[in-house]
Amino acid sequence: MNILFKHLQAVLLPACILSLAACNQPAHKTSATTIMTDTTTLIILPPAAGFEKTIDGKQSHFYILKNKNGVTAAVTNYGAHLLSLAVPDKAGKLTDVVIGFDNIDGYKKAMSAYYGATVGRYGNRIAKGHFVLDGHGYDLYINNKPNTLHGGKKGFNDVIWDVKQINSQSITFTYLSKDMEEGFPGNLNCKVTYELTDDNAFKISYEATTDKTTIVNLTNHSYFNLNGVGSGTILNHLVELKAANFTPVDSVLIPTGKIQSVAGTPFDFTKPATIGSRIDNNDEQLKRGKGYDHNFVLDKHDINTPIAAVTGDQSGIKMEIFTTEPGLQFYSGNFMSGDHTMLGGKKDERRTGFAMETQHFPDSPNQPQFPSTVLKPGDVYKTVTIYKFLK
Repeated sequence: MNILFKHLQAVLLPACILSLAACNQPAHKTSATTIMTDTTTLIILPPAAGFEKTIDGKQSHFYILKNKNGVTAAVTNYGAHLLSLAVPDKAGKLTDVVIGFDNIDGYKKAMSAYYGATVGRYGNRIAKGHFVLDGHGYDLYINNKPNTLHGGKKGFNDVIWDVKQINSQSITFTYLSKDMEEGFPGNLNCKVTYELTDDNAFKISYEATTDKTTIVNLTNHSYFNLNGVGSGTILNHLVELKAANFTPVDSVLIPTGKIQSVAGTPFDFTKPATIGSRIDNNDEQLKRGKGYDHNFVLDKHDINTPIAAVTGDQSGIKMEIFTTEPGLQFYSGNFMSGDHTMLGGKKDERRTGFAMETQHFPDSPNQPQFPSTVLKPGDVYKTVTIYKFLK
């Protein structure tokens, strides 16, 4: 962090925003960190040069979205990652609430954590990397022994997406996942749109079509710290979930098939509770996940009703979550280990970030009682998730 501030003092550049509205080209290359200032705050954004790279013969780029309130998101077409998201705290000070790194290499080194990534073709776990569809068995790469996690060895998080630019507040990424890529059937045409709205919401719209019956479950794997990246643990964040039930897991984190009430358990967030208040309870499910790493069965809802809310205890930033999905994977950063240096210089220590992944349920292809993740030719997969920030 000191190096970045020394750089700022030496350069003394005026505030600058790289806008998508300017042209149909990606944000300009730079070897320096992009810095944005206003009268109340200073935000250190990832350096654009760190995201200019050729991968598998395709070029990655860096983009900035900004709304009328100064809320700013940095994204890349590498894995359709959300790199940074700066929103106002209770004092109006812009605060980066999404954990990220300053170059693609950082994301590659931390690949197994999926920081900020678009996850697919199937988000979450598939038991033993196997499922049966229309009487045919499919075997997937086992990357989370003994299961397949988040799409396999090379999921959607590790590919270059094509880019369709819309305006300074919205960008669309597209990707063709070819038939039998990572073992999944069908050519799957995917589209993910990020939109930064003027009511300080980050909206993610997913769409997919296929030419062969397949399964699909897309989500975003951003890690949040609403007190600001590098500010410490998230254990005092206040969480409320509109979920009377959850799906308990076995010893390898595959749902047992049961839908269990949260009443009387550490999984009851129907009334606000801090993440850390019960996370170390003597509970078998918490032991299996080493904390929270479970799918919550959302109560009946629509896209206009928040199904979750999280508030940073220091910043006062409140994040409301809206979704069309039936489930939400709440992950409390239990496997973060301090092995990676985040943007700003701090380490990704245990439980310094949390994820709220809207989704269909884990292992649904093998559990017919769960909502279906099957997509057939002629049908369109559509789902929307919104993270809205209040102060």
